[in-house]
Amino acid sequence: MKATTFQTLIVGSLCLAVSGLSGGLYNQNQRVIELENANAQHLQTLDTLQRDSSTLLDAQEKLQYALKDLKQMVDTGEQQANTLDPMLDQWAQEIQELRDGLADRATEADMIALRARLEHVEQQLLDLKSQPPLPPPTPSSTKPKKTAQPKPAPLLPPFSVLSVEFRGGERFLAVAPPDSRSLNDIQLLHNGEQFGTWQLKVLEPNAAIFAVTAHPDQTVHLP
Repeated sequence: MKATTFQTLIVGSLCLAVSGLSGGLYNQNQRVIELENANAQHLQTLDTLQRDSSTLLDAQEKLQYALKDLKQMVDTGEQQANTLDPMLDQWAQEIQELRDGLADRATEADMIALRARLEHVEQQLLDLKSQPPLPPPTPSSTKPKKTAQPKPAPLLPPFSVLSVEFRGGERFLAVAPPDSRSLNDIQLLHNGEQFGTWQLKVLEPNAAIFAVTAHPDQTVHLP
């Protein structure tokens, strides 16, 4: 065999060996990484379990203290009940004795008052029977009926109502002298303003109320 061929075989064998070692090392490395990850997860789980265990221990300790306080309260309540029961029985007996005494005295007093009221009522009945009947009322004693006074006739306004105008969100009554055809004669009246002797008091949805000197208020219906 030639030397070059032998060298080639040796080099190839070495390359295969190196390749096999590299693959094995890679697999070992991956395995190590997986083990490290699993170990980290186990450590995390262990920490969680330790925290939960600490929380449970704290809760158990608090429950033990609460149970101890509750037992103390029960013992105290039993002692107070043992002390109060005789007192309550004594008070109940005294209250019952007071009720019995008051009932006896109230019954006797009520009978005396009832007898006095019956005698008073009987005397009133006798007095009513002994009185003569009242005479019927005479015509002169009857009160005369008031005759209804006629209402004054409404006055004729010294203007004509044209319409209701809205200015600045407020209502105004547009009036003008009778038979007027000029726009200059139109006057807008607000509450408190007047046309001649007629002063606008209230502008209602369908009528206007005016105060007139020496006359009652006048109602003018809107068109």
